[in-house]
Amino acid sequence: MKMGIVLTTTEPETVFNVFRLANYSIDKGDYVSVFLLGKGVELDQIEDAKFDAQGQARTFLGKNGKILACGTCLKIRNSGGSELCPVSTMKDLHELVRDSDRVLTF
Repeated sequence: MKMGIVLTTTEPETVFNVFRLANYSIDKGDYVSVFLLGKGVELDQIEDAKFDAQGQARTFLGKNGKILACGTCLKIRNSGGSELCPVSTMKDLHELVRDSDRVLTF
């Protein structure tokens, strides 16, 4: 299955669980892409002792998961992107939605 996840929050527990699901899905043979939108592009700034969202995201990348981050949302925040938040476009989001068997939003 191709799963697309749109993440619009920086709430540590939610982001942590999103990437736990993404990692589990990859382990089950699914192809997973995560698109960061709005506040979601601040993923690389989440620091929480209880919920290691960045660690889960790095594990996801290590399993060949794909993370995309809205370029406009990054620009609004004066960010040029990062390893966890690579600059992408609405075209990329459209393709994620179009090509996924399932799309989840958080």
